Amino acid sequence: MYTILAILAALVLYAVFIYNGLVKARQMAEEAWSGIDVQLKRRADLIPNLIETVKGYAGHEKSTLEEVVALRNKAQAVPAGDVEGRAVAEGLLGQALGRVIALAEAYPDLKANQNFLELQRSLETIEGEIQMSRRYYNGAARDLNVKVESFPSNLVAGQFGFAKKPYFEIANEADRAVPTVKF
Repeated sequence: MYTILAILAALVLYAVFIYNGLVKARQMAEEAWSGIDVQLKRRADLIPNLIETVKGYAGHEKSTLEEVVALRNKAQAVPAGDVEGRAVAEGLLGQALGRVIALAEAYPDLKANQNFLELQRSLETIEGEIQMSRRYYNGAARDLNVKVESFPSNLVAGQFGFAKKPYFEIANEADRAVPTVKF
């Protein structure tokens, strides 16, 4: 009788241990997503300043500038939990930003503008931080996904509604490239 109770107690403790591990992994993934979201917000906040600076030099490039603003708004409108939708929207925005930065080649005065250069450096820094945040999130999502799919933790995960997290990936290979800026 005591043996059976001891075995049941051990199983309950093991289930609690697994549950707590799943909770920790889910929280790490959510915290990692928050880090990506912060960096994407920083980039989105930088875009209006960049656009205004470029407008002064490249007024007839209006369609390119309007596209960046529209893509920025579209990316910000993606629901908070839609990782895949956000990845697509941010990939398109990254491509458009690359085209804006490339405009500097056609406008020597813009290329020499100190404000533009500072904005460009800030954008490069933020792009690097987005990449680091994306790697951290994907690692946290991987850890959670392994626990959700592995036996015996998958039994506990299924009982308590733990689900896999999608990776923050960019589908289009051309979108993977960080805009290069050369002077």
